[in-house]
Amino acid sequence: MRLVVLCSFAVAALMPLASFAEGPSCTAAATEKKLAGAAKNSFMKKCERDAAAVCTTNAADKKLAGAAKNSFTKKCTRDAVG
Repeated sequence: MRLVVLCSFAVAALMPLASFAEGPSCTAAATEKKLAGAAKNSFMKKCERDAAAVCTTNAADKKLAGAAKNSFTKKCTRDAVG
C-alpha cells in the first residue's frame, strides 16, 4: 500500500518534467497545417509514434520502471498529442 502511494507521488512530481511538446501539440500542428481526412490521420499517427518514442526515452533517462514508467509515458504522450 505504501509503495503504491509513494509511486503515485513520484509520478505526480515528475509530470511537469514531461515536456515533449515544446512546440505545438500534434492536434494543434495538424490544425495549423489545415490537414483533413487521410492526411490528418497519417500525420496524427506518426506524431503520436514520435511522441511515444521521445517519452519512452525521457522515462528511461529518469530511470523510471514499472507503473511509474507506464504512467509517465502515457501522460507524456497524451500531452504531446493534445
